[in-house]
Amino acid sequence: MPSHTASDGVLITGARIIDPASKLDKIGDVVVAGGLIRQIAISKSERKQISPGEVAMVIDGEGLIASPGLIDPHVHLREPGFEYKETIESGARAAAAGGFTAVCCMPNTSPALDTPELVRFAKDRADGAACRVFAVAAATKGRKGEELTESRLLAMAGAVGLSDDGDCIASAGMMGRVLSACRDVGLAFMQHAQEPTMTKGAAMHAGTVSTRLGLGGWPRAAEEIIVERDVRLNAGIGAHYHVQHISSAGTCEIIRRARREGINVTGEASPHHLVATHEMCEGYNALAKVNPPLRETSDMKALREAVADGVVTVLGTDHAPHSADEKALPFEEAPFGFVGLESAVALYVEGLIASGAVDWPRLIALLTIEPAKLCGLDRMGLGRLVVGGPADITLIDPDEQWTLTRDDLVGQSWNTPFLGRELIGRPSLTMVAGRVQHQRLGERLGSAGIVFPS
Repeated sequence: MPSHTASDGVLITGARIIDPASKLDKIGDVVVAGGLIRQIAISKSERKQISPGEVAMVIDGEGLIASPGLIDPHVHLREPGFEYKETIESGARAAAAGGFTAVCCMPNTSPALDTPELVRFAKDRADGAACRVFAVAAATKGRKGEELTESRLLAMAGAVGLSDDGDCIASAGMMGRVLSACRDVGLAFMQHAQEPTMTKGAAMHAGTVSTRLGLGGWPRAAEEIIVERDVRLNAGIGAHYHVQHISSAGTCEIIRRARREGINVTGEASPHHLVATHEMCEGYNALAKVNPPLRETSDMKALREAVADGVVTVLGTDHAPHSADEKALPFEEAPFGFVGLESAVALYVEGLIASGAVDWPRLIALLTIEPAKLCGLDRMGLGRLVVGGPADITLIDPDEQWTLTRDDLVGQSWNTPFLGRELIGRPSLTMVAGRVQHQRLGERLGSAGIVFPS
C-alpha cells in the first residue's frame, strides 16, 4: 500500500457520494487533509476550483460509491483471553479489509470486559490499529446475570453500550435493573435473546434439517420469548433496548408492534441471516453453526422485510473467529459462529440490494449513521461525511464480481461457510482519519487509480 500521513492531501474525484445523514446522493469530489474532510464539491464550479497539484494522492472514484466509514456495532475480537482466535489488532485489520472504519467489540472475553480498567485495556490495545475500536462492556459482573456492573464508571471509561452478549440475561428482575441502569447512563442495552432452558443441548434450528441430522433443535420461541418479555419491561422503563442478530420472523413482528406502541426498541440483522438458511448445515457442516442459528426461508424473507420497513435499524456482522481445530470438531461440539467482516458488504448487497429490499442510500445508512447513533459515535462526528469532520471514508465498487477465498480473509481465523461463494460488491478503499488502511484501487483502476506527484 502506498504510504502517506494524515497531513497529506487526498482528492477523490467523480465518485457517487452518499451521506444518508445529510441526504446527499450526488456525483462529486472529496478533499481530505490533516485527517479531516476539507471539501465536498458537487457543482461544476466547485469541482473546477480543486487543484490536483495541491494534494499528495489523487483517487479516481468514477463508478465507486464514497460513503462515510462503515461502522460494525457487533464484533468479537477475542482479546483478552482467546488471542489464538483473534486479537484486537488482527480483527481491526479484517475490519478495514471489509470497509469498516469503526467496530464495537463485545465483552465475552476472559476476563469479561466488566470493569473500567478492562474497557481502557481494549482502548489501549486498539491504539495504532487499522480501524477505530470501541468496547461494549458487560452489563453484569462476569456476564453471569447476577450482579450489575458499575455502568456509570464503564461509560466514563469509554464503553459505548452494555451487553452480556454470548449469554442472555435470563432473570426478568435483573433485566429490569439492567434496563434502568442503561437508561440512567444513556447507553443502549444490547440483548443476546436466548432463553437458556429451551436451548440446552441445541445445535441448530429446530426443523426438518435438524431432525434428519439427529441434532438438537433450537426453537424460534427461545428468541421470541425473551424479546417479548424485554419489550414489556422496557415499556415502563424507557431505556434504549436493542435486539442483536435477529433470526426469527416472530421476533421481527414483536419489535414492529413494540415500535408502533412507542417503546424504545431497535433491531439488528447479520449478513448470514439475510442470505442463508438451515440447509447450509447439511452434511454436518460445522462452519455453518452459528448462534442464533440459520433458520428457514420464511425467516430470511421476514428479516429482509423488517430491514425494508425500518424494524431493523442497524446491520452487524457478529464476526466470531474460531480456530480451524475447533471448527473441525463434530457438529455438536464445534463452537458457534463464523467470521464476517471481510465478506459483509457483498452479503448485504446479495440479501438487501439484489433482493430489492433497500437501495444503496438506505444500505449505507444501516452501516453508518444508524449504528453511530446506537453507540453514541455520532457525537464524535462518525457515521457521516461533513466538512470539518473526521475523514473516515469507505469507497465501494458496487459492481465488482468476486469469489471469497481464504486469501481474502486477513484476520487470524478463516472459519466461514461462504468460502467459494460468488459475490457482487466490494470495498475498494478504507480510510480512517485520513489514513488509507486498506485499498485495492491499484488492481482495479490501474495507473489512473492513485497518482503521486513527482
